Amino acid sequence: MKKFALLALSCLLSSTLTFAQITPAPSPGASISQVVGVSKITIDYSRPSLKGREIFGKLIPFDKVYRTGANAATKIETTGDITVQGQVLKAGKYAIMSIPNQTNWTIIFSKKLDVTEQNYSASDDVLRVTARPQDVSSVETLTFDFSDLKDDAATLSFSWEKTKVSLTIGVDNAASIENAVNQKNIEASNTFQQAADYMLQKGMDLNKALGLVDKSLALRENFRNNWIKAQILDKLGKSSDALGFALKAQSLGAGDGSYQFFKDGIEKGIGEIKAKIPAAAPVVETPKKKKN
Repeated sequence: MKKFALLALSCLLSSTLTFAQITPAPSPGASISQVVGVSKITIDYSRPSLKGREIFGKLIPFDKVYRTGANAATKIETTGDITVQGQVLKAGKYAIMSIPNQTNWTIIFSKKLDVTEQNYSASDDVLRVTARPQDVSSVETLTFDFSDLKDDAATLSFSWEKTKVSLTIGVDNAASIENAVNQKNIEASNTFQQAADYMLQKGMDLNKALGLVDKSLALRENFRNNWIKAQILDKLGKSSDALGFALKAQSLGAGDGSYQFFKDGIEKGIGEIKAKIPAAAPVVETPKKKKN
């Protein structure tokens, strides 16, 4: 009997799950993406419909926080930094909340992705902007869209009932390109640095290792590639030259959190390098001849 009850419960759960998967949602999910400049912006939201109801000011009250959709709060994700109404929104994923108003809407970007009207807290706000609503012909189903696309700008709008709210999206292409180049330089610098360090540790061709670490330094200086060069120069018998790079590694390390793991070794190495450099002979001044 017990086995039969368990089997019946299993079948009931299975059929319930299957039923839930094939039943149309009252507010179906949707997603829209647009590349602006080099940043991809994606909106994920649910689409409620009017169904003869009055929405803003009635079903959704004015001057109270609203999830800007149905079901879960609408989400925005951007792969690069953008501006919204002229204010910076860093790359990342955020929930979009809003405060409807007859003359001025407040649009809120929240770091709390599971935010609702009930658990909303302004302390989770990343950005707030305002926008004037526009009167439009009736829109049955909530719709987000991108328009006015340019190399460095676009308009993000959402429309429902007889209201449309538009936000100006901007991107800084020059900064994006510079950041991308810097990132590639960092990656290349790290590659040259790792190769030079490997050759150093394995006692391979030190002159080649020196060439590799020089390429790393040319792209981006840090305490590690300076210290690698110091060690290579020291092994090549150029301790005086090595000391300068070793001291620079120590100086740069002061602002790097990972330096603590290398600090003892570098300080010990500096002492060993100094010990190999002959002390400068005291300069003896030649007595000046007295003038007759």
